[in-house]
Amino acid sequence: MRQKVLKLVYPLLIWGRKKSTHQKRVYNKRMTPPPVSFYALSAMLNDGKQLPFEKLKGKKILLVNTASNCGYTPQYAELQKLYQHSKDHLEIIAFPANDFKEQEKGSDEDIASFCSKNYGVSFPVAKKIVTVKNEKQHPVFQWLSDKEKNGWNDKVPEWNFSKYLLNEKGMLTHYFSPQVSPLSEEVLASINQ
Repeated sequence: MRQKVLKLVYPLLIWGRKKSTHQKRVYNKRMTPPPVSFYALSAMLNDGKQLPFEKLKGKKILLVNTASNCGYTPQYAELQKLYQHSKDHLEIIAFPANDFKEQEKGSDEDIASFCSKNYGVSFPVAKKIVTVKNEKQHPVFQWLSDKEKNGWNDKVPEWNFSKYLLNEKGMLTHYFSPQVSPLSEEVLASINQ
């Protein structure tokens, strides 16, 4: 029932946020290369397999912090559609996190089942992590939100479904706020550059 309500509310949430003056996107204007290689990192997937990011060289990568009980949860469907359309040149990795108002309480198995059953997710989903700055912040999000590592960006996820885009060379190029749909013109244009 909750998911049905979230799916109904989501379009209103996106519409309301479009009217906001809040900055929805930041990008690497100078195309500053990262001082620390993204490809030195990896993620533990929820099936227990390690995904070394060096295997993703040559593809664009969209990293998204996710939650199962958020107003933006219907973006899983949009991410899946984007993945199906672009998986030859784009990898999407979801990072479930319980960082905002207890919106991801389930176990890794619960999350995998939820994503598959409700949204048909076939892109990689990592084990549940911490994305916000504290002593438990996952190394991937340490890299994404520290300009000393990625070259320019200090922006941490402001809420669930914040999106970070890297180019084919492992350079962080864009940050998109949660209210920006994965299928928006600006995200698609950035992926297809």
